[in-house]
Amino acid sequence: MPIFPAATDELLHLAGQAAALLDQADALVIATGAGIGIDSGLPDFRGNEGFWKAYPALRASGMPFTSIASPAAFRADPGRAWGFYGHRLALYRATVPHAGFAILKRWAERMPLGYTIFTSNVDGQFQKAGFDTARLHECHGSIHHLQCLDACTDAIWDADAFRPQVDADACRLLNATPSCPHCGALARPNILMFGDWDWNSRRSDAQSTRQQAWLAQARRPVVVEIGAGSAIASVRSFSHGLLQAQGARLIRINPREPAVPSSADIGLPFAALAALRAIDAARTAP
Repeated sequence: MPIFPAATDELLHLAGQAAALLDQADALVIATGAGIGIDSGLPDFRGNEGFWKAYPALRASGMPFTSIASPAAFRADPGRAWGFYGHRLALYRATVPHAGFAILKRWAERMPLGYTIFTSNVDGQFQKAGFDTARLHECHGSIHHLQCLDACTDAIWDADAFRPQVDADACRLLNATPSCPHCGALARPNILMFGDWDWNSRRSDAQSTRQQAWLAQARRPVVVEIGAGSAIASVRSFSHGLLQAQGARLIRINPREPAVPSSADIGLPFAALAALRAIDAARTAP
Protein backbone atom coordinates (compact mmCIF):
# COMPACT_ATOMS: atom_id res chain seq x y z
CA MET A 1 0.00 0.00 0.00
CA PRO A 2 1.50 3.41 -0.95
CA ILE A 3 2.57 5.83 1.74
CA PHE A 4 0.14 8.41 0.36
CA PRO A 5 -2.97 6.51 -0.78
CA ALA A 6 -4.48 9.68 -2.25
CA ALA A 7 -1.38 10.51 -4.30
CA THR A 8 -1.60 10.06 -8.04
CA ASP A 9 0.80 7.92 -10.01
CA GLU A 10 2.09 11.11 -11.64
CA LEU A 11 2.89 12.68 -8.28
CA LEU A 12 4.67 9.58 -7.03
CA HIS A 13 6.71 9.31 -10.24
CA LEU A 14 7.77 12.97 -10.24
CA ALA A 15 8.45 12.87 -6.50
CA GLY A 16 10.89 10.01 -7.05
CA GLN A 17 12.75 12.01 -9.69
CA ALA A 18 12.86 15.06 -7.44
CA ALA A 19 14.15 12.95 -4.56
CA ALA A 20 17.01 11.74 -6.75
CA LEU A 21 18.03 15.32 -7.53
CA LEU A 22 18.05 16.19 -3.84
CA ASP A 23 20.12 13.15 -2.97
CA GLN A 24 22.80 14.19 -5.50
CA ALA A 25 23.08 17.79 -4.26
CA ASP A 26 25.54 19.30 -1.79
CA ALA A 27 23.54 22.49 -1.16
CA LEU A 28 19.86 23.37 -1.02
CA VAL A 29 18.42 26.62 -2.35
CA ILE A 30 14.81 27.22 -1.32
CA ALA A 31 13.07 29.78 -3.53
CA THR A 32 9.47 30.70 -2.79
CA GLY A 33 6.60 32.88 -3.90
CA ALA A 34 3.14 33.39 -2.47
CA GLY A 35 1.95 29.89 -3.41
CA ILE A 36 3.86 28.26 -0.56
CA GLY A 37 1.57 29.96 1.97
CA ILE A 38 -1.76 28.70 0.64
CA ASP A 39 -1.51 25.43 2.58
CA SER A 40 -1.06 27.53 5.74
CA GLY A 41 -4.38 29.22 5.03
CA LEU A 42 -2.98 32.46 3.63
CA PRO A 43 -5.01 34.15 0.87
CA ASP A 44 -4.16 33.90 -2.82
CA PHE A 45 -3.93 37.38 -4.34
CA ARG A 46 -3.67 36.03 -7.89
CA GLY A 47 -5.57 38.60 -9.93
CA ASN A 48 -8.08 41.13 -8.63
CA GLU A 49 -10.76 38.49 -8.04
CA GLY A 50 -8.52 36.57 -5.64
CA PHE A 51 -7.51 39.80 -3.93
CA TRP A 52 -11.08 41.10 -3.59
CA LYS A 53 -12.26 37.79 -2.20
CA ALA A 54 -9.91 38.39 0.74
CA TYR A 55 -10.70 42.12 0.96
CA PRO A 56 -14.33 42.70 -0.10
CA ALA A 57 -14.29 46.30 1.17
CA LEU A 58 -11.77 47.13 -1.53
CA ARG A 59 -13.92 45.40 -4.15
CA ALA A 60 -16.78 47.76 -3.22
CA SER A 61 -14.58 50.76 -3.97
CA GLY A 62 -13.04 49.14 -7.05
CA MET A 63 -9.51 49.41 -5.61
CA PRO A 64 -7.09 46.83 -7.10
CA PHE A 65 -4.14 45.31 -5.26
CA THR A 66 -1.70 47.50 -7.20
CA SER A 67 -3.37 50.65 -5.83
CA ILE A 68 -3.62 49.75 -2.13
CA ALA A 69 -0.14 48.20 -2.14
CA SER A 70 1.59 51.48 -2.91
CA PRO A 71 3.15 54.44 -1.08
CA ALA A 72 0.51 56.64 -2.73
CA ALA A 73 -2.20 54.80 -0.74
CA PHE A 74 -0.46 55.72 2.53
CA ARG A 75 -0.33 59.39 1.51
CA ALA A 76 -3.93 59.49 0.29
CA ASP A 77 -5.62 57.56 3.11
CA PRO A 78 -3.32 56.27 5.88
CA GLY A 79 -6.20 54.65 7.78
CA ARG A 80 -7.20 52.53 4.81
CA ALA A 81 -3.64 51.68 3.76
CA TRP A 82 -2.82 50.60 7.30
CA GLY A 83 -6.19 48.83 7.48
CA PHE A 84 -4.96 46.62 4.65
CA TYR A 85 -1.38 46.18 5.84
CA GLY A 86 -2.39 46.03 9.51
CA HIS A 87 -4.78 43.19 8.71
CA ARG A 88 -2.03 41.37 6.84
CA LEU A 89 0.45 41.93 9.69
CA ALA A 90 -1.97 40.48 12.26
CA LEU A 91 -2.79 37.58 9.93
CA TYR A 92 0.86 36.67 9.40
CA ARG A 93 1.57 36.89 13.11
CA ALA A 94 -1.26 34.45 13.80
CA THR A 95 -0.49 32.01 10.97
CA VAL A 96 1.21 28.70 11.74
CA PRO A 97 3.53 27.52 8.94
CA HIS A 98 2.29 24.26 7.41
CA ALA A 99 4.15 20.97 7.78
CA GLY A 100 5.99 21.46 4.49
CA PHE A 101 8.25 24.03 6.16
CA ALA A 102 9.46 21.40 8.62
CA ILE A 103 10.20 19.03 5.73
CA LEU A 104 12.25 21.70 3.96
CA LYS A 105 14.10 22.51 7.18
CA ARG A 106 15.03 18.86 7.70
CA TRP A 107 16.33 18.56 4.15
CA ALA A 108 18.22 21.84 4.46
CA GLU A 109 20.00 20.96 7.68
CA ARG A 110 21.17 17.61 6.29
CA MET A 111 22.82 19.09 3.19
CA PRO A 112 26.65 18.91 3.31
CA LEU A 113 26.97 22.66 2.65
CA GLY A 114 23.68 23.70 4.20
CA TYR A 115 21.09 25.96 2.60
CA THR A 116 19.91 29.41 1.67
CA ILE A 117 16.43 30.87 1.12
CA PHE A 118 15.27 33.40 -1.48
CA THR A 119 11.68 34.56 -1.09
CA SER A 120 9.46 37.28 -2.47
CA ASN A 121 7.12 36.79 0.49
CA VAL A 122 7.03 39.44 3.20
CA ASP A 123 5.19 37.31 5.77
CA GLY A 124 8.02 36.03 8.00
CA GLN A 125 6.88 32.41 7.80
CA PHE A 126 10.40 31.02 7.46
CA GLN A 127 11.42 32.75 10.68
CA LYS A 128 8.37 31.33 12.47
CA ALA A 129 9.28 27.86 11.15
CA GLY A 130 12.70 28.11 12.82
CA PHE A 131 15.00 28.68 9.83
CA ASP A 132 18.28 30.53 10.38
CA THR A 133 17.58 34.20 9.60
CA ALA A 134 21.19 34.65 8.46
CA ARG A 135 20.40 32.34 5.53
CA LEU A 136 17.36 34.28 4.36
CA HIS A 137 16.98 36.84 1.56
CA GLU A 138 13.60 38.60 1.51
CA CYS A 139 13.88 40.30 -1.89
CA HIS A 140 10.72 42.42 -1.41
CA GLY A 141 11.32 43.27 2.24
CA SER A 142 9.33 42.35 5.34
CA ILE A 143 6.00 43.44 6.79
CA HIS A 144 7.53 42.89 10.23
CA HIS A 145 9.79 45.92 9.71
CA LEU A 146 8.98 49.61 9.23
CA GLN A 147 10.53 52.67 7.61
CA CYS A 148 9.64 56.35 7.34
CA LEU A 149 7.15 57.19 4.58
CA ASP A 150 9.08 60.42 3.97
CA ALA A 151 12.44 58.58 3.97
CA CYS A 152 13.89 61.06 6.46
CA THR A 153 16.71 58.60 7.26
CA ASP A 154 17.74 55.14 6.10
CA ALA A 155 16.58 53.65 9.40
CA ILE A 156 14.60 50.40 9.47
CA TRP A 157 13.04 49.18 12.70
CA ASP A 158 10.96 46.21 13.73
CA ALA A 159 7.17 46.46 13.96
CA ASP A 160 6.84 44.48 17.20
CA ALA A 161 5.39 47.41 19.16
CA PHE A 162 2.65 48.05 16.60
CA ARG A 163 -0.51 46.07 17.36
CA PRO A 164 -3.04 46.96 14.67
CA GLN A 165 -6.74 46.95 15.46
CA VAL A 166 -8.59 46.68 12.17
CA ASP A 167 -12.20 46.89 11.07
CA ALA A 168 -11.92 44.12 8.48
CA ASP A 169 -15.31 44.85 6.94
CA ALA A 170 -14.26 48.41 6.16
CA CYS A 171 -10.53 47.65 5.70
CA ARG A 172 -9.69 50.49 8.08
CA LEU A 173 -7.28 50.85 10.99
CA LEU A 174 -9.02 51.72 14.25
CA ASN A 175 -6.05 52.59 16.44
CA ALA A 176 -3.22 55.05 15.88
CA THR A 177 -0.98 54.62 12.85
CA PRO A 178 2.70 53.95 13.54
CA SER A 179 5.06 56.90 13.23
CA CYS A 180 8.72 57.43 12.46
CA PRO A 181 10.74 57.71 15.69
CA HIS A 182 13.11 60.17 14.01
CA CYS A 183 10.79 62.78 12.47
CA GLY A 184 7.28 61.83 13.59
CA ALA A 185 5.98 61.29 10.05
CA LEU A 186 3.84 58.31 9.10
CA ALA A 187 5.64 54.96 9.11
CA ARG A 188 5.07 52.39 6.38
CA PRO A 189 6.06 48.74 5.98
CA ASN A 190 9.58 48.11 4.77
CA ILE A 191 8.18 46.41 1.68
CA LEU A 192 8.80 47.06 -2.01
CA MET A 193 5.41 48.23 -3.26
CA PHE A 194 4.05 49.22 -6.65
CA GLY A 195 5.26 52.62 -7.87
CA ASP A 196 7.72 52.68 -4.98
CA TRP A 197 10.76 54.94 -5.33
CA ASP A 198 11.44 55.28 -1.59
CA TRP A 199 11.68 51.66 -0.48
CA ASN A 200 14.66 51.32 1.82
CA SER A 201 16.43 48.21 0.50
CA ARG A 202 19.32 48.34 2.98
CA ARG A 203 18.16 45.32 4.98
CA SER A 204 17.39 43.25 1.88
CA ASP A 205 20.70 44.26 0.25
CA ALA A 206 22.64 42.98 3.27
CA GLN A 207 20.76 39.68 3.05
CA SER A 208 21.60 39.45 -0.65
CA THR A 209 25.29 40.03 -0.01
CA ARG A 210 25.39 37.19 2.54
CA GLN A 211 23.49 34.92 0.19
CA GLN A 212 25.78 35.53 -2.77
CA ALA A 213 28.84 34.78 -0.64
CA TRP A 214 27.31 31.46 0.39
CA LEU A 215 26.24 30.54 -3.15
CA ALA A 216 29.82 30.98 -4.37
CA GLN A 217 30.88 27.88 -2.41
CA ALA A 218 28.11 25.56 -3.66
CA ARG A 219 29.17 23.03 -6.29
CA ARG A 220 26.08 20.87 -6.78
CA PRO A 221 23.16 23.06 -5.71
CA VAL A 222 19.54 22.09 -6.21
CA VAL A 223 16.82 24.72 -6.21
CA VAL A 224 13.44 23.80 -4.73
CA GLU A 225 11.16 26.53 -6.05
CA ILE A 226 7.64 26.64 -4.64
CA GLY A 227 4.62 28.71 -5.56
CA ALA A 228 6.41 31.26 -7.72
CA GLY A 229 4.59 32.31 -10.88
CA SER A 230 5.63 34.22 -13.96
CA ALA A 231 3.42 37.31 -13.44
CA ILE A 232 5.91 38.79 -10.97
CA ALA A 233 9.04 36.90 -11.91
CA SER A 234 11.48 37.84 -9.12
CA VAL A 235 11.78 34.27 -7.82
CA ARG A 236 11.83 32.60 -11.23
CA SER A 237 14.55 34.97 -12.43
CA PHE A 238 16.63 34.08 -9.38
CA SER A 239 16.15 30.33 -9.96
CA HIS A 240 16.98 30.50 -13.66
CA GLY A 241 20.04 32.61 -12.91
CA LEU A 242 21.44 29.84 -10.72
CA LEU A 243 20.80 27.27 -13.42
CA GLN A 244 22.83 29.34 -15.87
CA ALA A 245 25.60 30.54 -13.54
CA GLN A 246 26.19 27.49 -11.38
CA GLY A 247 24.66 24.55 -13.19
CA ALA A 248 22.05 24.10 -10.48
CA ARG A 249 19.14 21.74 -11.02
CA LEU A 250 15.58 22.85 -10.45
CA ILE A 251 12.61 21.23 -8.72
CA ARG A 252 9.62 23.47 -9.45
CA ILE A 253 6.44 22.95 -7.41
CA ASN A 254 3.59 24.92 -8.95
CA PRO A 255 0.06 23.66 -9.68
CA ARG A 256 -0.52 26.20 -12.46
CA GLU A 257 2.88 26.83 -14.07
CA PRO A 258 5.07 23.76 -13.52
CA ALA A 259 7.06 23.88 -16.80
CA VAL A 260 10.84 23.75 -16.34
CA PRO A 261 13.69 24.96 -18.55
CA SER A 262 15.18 21.56 -19.39
CA SER A 263 14.59 17.83 -19.21
CA ALA A 264 17.17 17.65 -16.41
CA ASP A 265 14.80 19.62 -14.17
CA ILE A 266 11.56 18.44 -12.54
CA GLY A 267 8.22 20.24 -12.54
CA LEU A 268 5.48 19.08 -10.19
CA PRO A 269 1.98 20.45 -10.96
CA PHE A 270 0.78 20.09 -7.38
CA ALA A 271 0.24 22.17 -4.25
CA ALA A 272 3.23 22.77 -1.98
CA LEU A 273 2.42 20.50 0.95
CA ALA A 274 1.29 17.51 -1.14
CA ALA A 275 4.42 17.70 -3.31
CA LEU A 276 6.82 18.11 -0.39
CA ARG A 277 5.28 15.19 1.47
CA ALA A 278 5.50 12.96 -1.60
CA ILE A 279 9.15 13.88 -2.25
CA ASP A 280 9.99 13.32 1.41
CA ALA A 281 8.35 9.90 1.32
CA ALA A 282 10.35 9.02 -1.80
CA ARG A 283 13.58 10.02 -0.06
CA THR A 284 12.87 7.96 3.04
CA ALA A 285 11.34 4.90 1.34
CA PRO A 286 13.32 1.67 1.79
